[in-house]
Amino acid sequence: MTATPTPQAPDAATDPTDQAPEGSQLRRTMESRHLVMIALGGVIGSGLFVSSGYTVSQAGPLGAILAYGIGAVVAYMVMSCLGELSVRHPVSAGFHVHATRYLGPAWGFATAALYWLCWAVALGSEFTASGILMQRWFPGVPVWVWCLVFATLLFTMNAISARVFAETEFWFALIKVIAVLAMIVVGAAALIGIVPVTTGADIGLDNLMTDNGLFPTGLTGVLVTVLAVFYAFSGTELIGVAAGEAKDPEKTIPRAIRTAVLRLTVFFVGAIIVIALIVPYETAGTDESPFVTVFDTVGLPFGADVMNFVIITALLSAGNSGLYSCARMLHSLGAEGQAPRVLSRTTQHGVPLLALSLSMLGGLASLLSSVIAPGTLFLALVSVAGYATVAVWIAIVASQLSFRRSYLRAGGQVGDLVYHSPFFPWLPLVSLLALVASLIGVALDPAQSAAIWFGIPFTLLCLAWYRWRHGAGVFTPQR
Repeated sequence: MTATPTPQAPDAATDPTDQAPEGSQLRRTMESRHLVMIALGGVIGSGLFVSSGYTVSQAGPLGAILAYGIGAVVAYMVMSCLGELSVRHPVSAGFHVHATRYLGPAWGFATAALYWLCWAVALGSEFTASGILMQRWFPGVPVWVWCLVFATLLFTMNAISARVFAETEFWFALIKVIAVLAMIVVGAAALIGIVPVTTGADIGLDNLMTDNGLFPTGLTGVLVTVLAVFYAFSGTELIGVAAGEAKDPEKTIPRAIRTAVLRLTVFFVGAIIVIALIVPYETAGTDESPFVTVFDTVGLPFGADVMNFVIITALLSAGNSGLYSCARMLHSLGAEGQAPRVLSRTTQHGVPLLALSLSMLGGLASLLSSVIAPGTLFLALVSVAGYATVAVWIAIVASQLSFRRSYLRAGGQVGDLVYHSPFFPWLPLVSLLALVASLIGVALDPAQSAAIWFGIPFTLLCLAWYRWRHGAGVFTPQR
């Protein structure tokens, strides 16, 4: 990227720094509904279907509701920052390019490396979890066979074209959305007495008050839960990854961000409210999906089998989005000259096939590490992946702050931006403070501190390698 600053930044549509090298062009085939469902597909997964029960057990029913509310607000603030950048520069793997441009190429490279590793590890975990769940119906088939089947399926869907991936992910995500809405509706009907409770359990507002008060583990428990909730909302940034393949990005991206954040807030907060009011705090945990518990409470037939199918779909949907994201990150690194240029090459259908293949190999390698060295290498990978979510969000917010400052300094007017985040600079500063605080909290929590001890050295290693390989300073923004 060699753009020279001008009195006013060029329009995104004509900015030469937004143009990929010859042979690396992706195709703008995705509509707003595709971007929304890609974001929902990346976010709604086992974290909601399984871990929400653990959230209730950690923070208490009211604390869990509060934590998810805070998570939704922070997710909106980060995505608002991403929206401003993505509309101005609608490129594939957007936040990596934004970090390169406004924080420096070394930070852009580190952001891409962290995000790629995050989803590569997730791929291995999701293949394994899906294979284990399939044994409910096919106990005689080894888990590795299902891993291979699902890996082949996702690779094929991504390799055909971005349009096929987007359409498949739309329907994958739709199944999950219907399941979440069904749980909210059924739970709400039980709470107001329309649907009878067949288990004899007490439900309603009384569940908010535990034997130890409204916050049984204190505000510390709520804080620790907020940290995990940030991870639960990760995936919304996939809209920025897909920005380079969105039709009419000036209209599509802001609409997709607003719609995705609103729906995620309704789904996550609505679901956690129903779970908190129905699932007893004393029995909440990860032994059983709270969704299954809610359906069992109202006597829904085949509830366990239905939820098993939904959770498998959720895992494959997240894996589908993750593989797409990994491939676009490598493609972007190649297009930016931060990795071999061959990674930026695409097929005639606009698919970066080599980047896709290497990403799938990375996912299978992380799956292998989870079997061979679950207590060492895989632990390190998972820890870095968890840390990467918040680190990438920090990079997005910091990039937007740097962009807006340079844009105004060059004489630009906020009103000339097609889309701009509101309440500047307070919105990005508050979100940045919340994200940094979450990392500090992770370091103080023994159960999560490995994310910091592995994540920060990995980040420093990426910065040092880029500095050694390219001779560029760590802080050299290319505005």
